[in-house]
Amino acid sequence: MRRLGPWVRLGGAVAILAVLGWRLGAEAFLDGLRAVDGRAVAAALGVGAVTTVACAWRWCLIARRLGLPLTLGTAVADYYRGLLLNAVLPAGVLGDVHRAVSHGRQVGDVGRGVRAVVFERAAGQVVLVAVGMAVLISGNVPVEVPGWGLSALALVLLAACGSAKVRRAARTTWADARTGLVNLDVLPKVTLLSVAVLGGHVALFVVAARAAGVQAPLTRLVPLVVLALLVMAVPLNVGGFGPREAFLAVAFGAAGLGAAQGLATGVVYGVLALVGSLPGAITLFRPSPQRQVRPERPDQGREHVPALVG
Repeated sequence: MRRLGPWVRLGGAVAILAVLGWRLGAEAFLDGLRAVDGRAVAAALGVGAVTTVACAWRWCLIARRLGLPLTLGTAVADYYRGLLLNAVLPAGVLGDVHRAVSHGRQVGDVGRGVRAVVFERAAGQVVLVAVGMAVLISGNVPVEVPGWGLSALALVLLAACGSAKVRRAARTTWADARTGLVNLDVLPKVTLLSVAVLGGHVALFVVAARAAGVQAPLTRLVPLVVLALLVMAVPLNVGGFGPREAFLAVAFGAAGLGAAQGLATGVVYGVLALVGSLPGAITLFRPSPQRQVRPERPDQGREHVPALVG
């Protein structure tokens, strides 16, 4: 069953896309592809650079508090590579797995390297969940969410916090969590960086919507975008495509913005997200760095934590 899991998720994503194509027609997908122009590509590269540097910085802060050497330049390059692998490989997390294991091997502590990436990604997901809950509670969603829909979104919010394996790992490594993340020295910085990353994702979604021809005001558009980002946590996708497009088609249709435009927005966002990760192709051919020496006692004060420099 474990081996069948990825194929089941892949099949589910294909089924979602097939239903969307059947109901809305292939033209809606093609409209999304045709809507990608030079300005949208430039925006994707710019927003992608800002969010990637912020994510890499967040990773540096946590890794260094755990005593793992990591320069900002190396973190940015590895993060770009991870984003590209996430976009082109099944499951959508293999790039993060490669980033975690590769860094752990370089510093001689795979377990702690993996936990650094888990904490880094979890921090971003917690901020997204908090904002998503605020959107739902505020009642600013321009569509009526039925009771079963709220239940489904609650499950998505829980899924966004990480898998069962991630939660078990966090429980069994609470000492590392307190050292690397849950403390007054790191947590405020990581939270601010996570807010900046979320803002970048929302901005890219708005660019995608405008490119797809959606002229709705931001007050109507942004709540739907935040919920779409939450839905993207559902592990059913083909290159990132699947539940996001289904949610946007339904939500845009219910909000009077047009189901076809919702689907086109999702397609444009997927293409732009891939474009934003393309600098990672350069890092695929970069020679592997030599193994670094990790401090023997990383939890002994701040003298073991290097300054954040590239």
